[in-house]
Amino acid sequence: MKTVLIVEDDLINARVFSKILTKRGGLEVKHTENVDEVMKIAQAQEADIILMDVSLSHSMYQGKPVDGIKITQMLKSDPQTASLPIILVTAHAMEGDRENFLRQSGADDYISKPVVDHQQFVDQVIALLPQD
Repeated sequence: MKTVLIVEDDLINARVFSKILTKRGGLEVKHTENVDEVMKIAQAQEADIILMDVSLSHSMYQGKPVDGIKITQMLKSDPQTASLPIILVTAHAMEGDRENFLRQSGADDYISKPVVDHQQFVDQVIALLPQD
């Protein structure tokens, strides 16, 4: 079974994503906003894909505040985790944001919140999962 790591500081969003992905997608889900934990899970290859909230309000790494863009950059620049698919998830859905966020972060895809079409959301996640 494939595992999705949800990096999200809003517990309600995390629960909604988790429910959609387990019920509709048949996926296993982990959730954390602790950056050290994110790095550990990614490096140990305990997740097949990451859903990364862009604006993490409480996340710190090595004593500095970081957002989802920065965490994605760190993961994509590490040869050990560079191939791990990352989907940015954000409520900032102004024109040009998608391209800007993807270019800045090196993420593989982008989903805007709120997620309205649950099946499309699941399909988008599954499409990026590594095939065995």
